[in-house]
Amino acid sequence: MSTACPACGSGDARSFYQCADVPVHSCLLVDDERTALDFPRGDLDLMFCTACGFVYNRLFDPAHNAYSSDYEETQGFSARFQDFIADLAGQWVDRYDLTGKTVIEIGCGKGEFLTEMVRAGAAHGIGVDPGVHPERIPDDVVDRTTWVQGFFPRDYPELHADAVICRHTLEHIAPVADWMRTVRAAIGDRTDTAVLFELPDVRRVLEEGAFWDVYYEHCSYFSTGSLARLFRRTGFEVLNQWTAYDDQYLIVEARPSAAPAPGTPEAVEGDLDAVGLAADRFAAAHAAMMNRWRERLRHVADGGGRSVIWGSGSKGVAFLAALGADAGLVEAAVDINPFKHGRYMAGSGHRIIAPKELIELRPDLVIAMNSAYLDEIGRDLTTMDVATTLEAV
Repeated sequence: MSTACPACGSGDARSFYQCADVPVHSCLLVDDERTALDFPRGDLDLMFCTACGFVYNRLFDPAHNAYSSDYEETQGFSARFQDFIADLAGQWVDRYDLTGKTVIEIGCGKGEFLTEMVRAGAAHGIGVDPGVHPERIPDDVVDRTTWVQGFFPRDYPELHADAVICRHTLEHIAPVADWMRTVRAAIGDRTDTAVLFELPDVRRVLEEGAFWDVYYEHCSYFSTGSLARLFRRTGFEVLNQWTAYDDQYLIVEARPSAAPAPGTPEAVEGDLDAVGLAADRFAAAHAAMMNRWRERLRHVADGGGRSVIWGSGSKGVAFLAALGADAGLVEAAVDINPFKHGRYMAGSGHRIIAPKELIELRPDLVIAMNSAYLDEIGRDLTTMDVATTLEAV
């Protein structure tokens, strides 16, 4: 299998982390424990490109992709997340003068962000995603939105709009340079189109040993530098880059350009050496972190206590997969998304429960899969009068 970098084509990439037999999807709804345990699996071999800083899974097989209406990835039931996307949508509408204009979102999920763009002033929003549920779109934006239950570019090939948005989708694309060139071609000669992307920041993941953010669906990982280099290489002018949501998310704002490699790199893009060093340290950091959590869970179990995780999405699936045989020390997975309740987690077979079930379960340890939600989870536990220890990965 070729190790040529999908972002720049260089053959100068090195492997730095391997993991076998991980679930190939994290957010597909699974109706029974047996199906969850028998869920298809794949392997990881993460590569670091020393030429451009891109990180990718060399063993990723797109044949495993099964995105559909059964895909339930939304974070929209969190008040904090809703505040974040409403604020970001307002910023983008103001900064790029999108009031009264048309925006397209590639990979719109359940439509929460596009909804906020319309509420912030966009005249019309077009969302493209195989997992979108038009029946779940709020009444106040229904008449100003169009939903395409499919893929770009297969089901929606042209991107004629004042802004093209793509949030948490590029990390699921393996041939990233080819795909970005397709985006550029679909925009055509509309060089005033705002191109607004958001995705995980791999530098943080590597430096923190955040194994819960490394999973099969994420076949492509970017830092500030590698993302900017990809955009310029594929025909975009980078206008701005920054991190958000406790520095977990990397945001890039750009415009199409007629030049082959427009723009001058900013100082924040000079992260190649730092990302490479973090990649080399990741495997050891991952092992140390997992040993700590195994010991923590065993300590609770040895004392006759119960542990649960809060968050049944990709981070939760990755956490339980990394625990291996010790995943049985986790009683259940809690989630505020009502569409997940009573379902099971791919790979581990853990049942997904509503927060109110903790009133009877009375766990001794609740592990938040995302530290951004600690305060929100803490308030919910207090409201339910569930006295427990709350920690975050």
